[in-house]
Amino acid sequence: MTSTRGPNPRLGQYKVEQRRITHRGRDFHFVSYDAQNADPARGIPAMGATWYLMSEGARWAAVPHDPDQDPEVLDRQLVRWLDANVFSGKS
Repeated sequence: MTSTRGPNPRLGQYKVEQRRITHRGRDFHFVSYDAQNADPARGIPAMGATWYLMSEGARWAAVPHDPDQDPEVLDRQLVRWLDANVFSGKS
């Protein structure tokens, strides 16, 4: 049986990245976070490495993080996410 607790062999290998996007006259700050294990007791599912929109001390999962992704492709992906989730008019 493999333990889910204890030292993480990947600890220290993940490099946090940041992107700043200006879209429709507004500035947005995205930060990448490493994958997280599920926490069934708290109802939190496992999630792969992800870009998050940061704003006023909160964060929202946006798109998967791929450290090898071309920055221009990533920026287009983040803009599409902004259009669908920030500027769509949905609450």
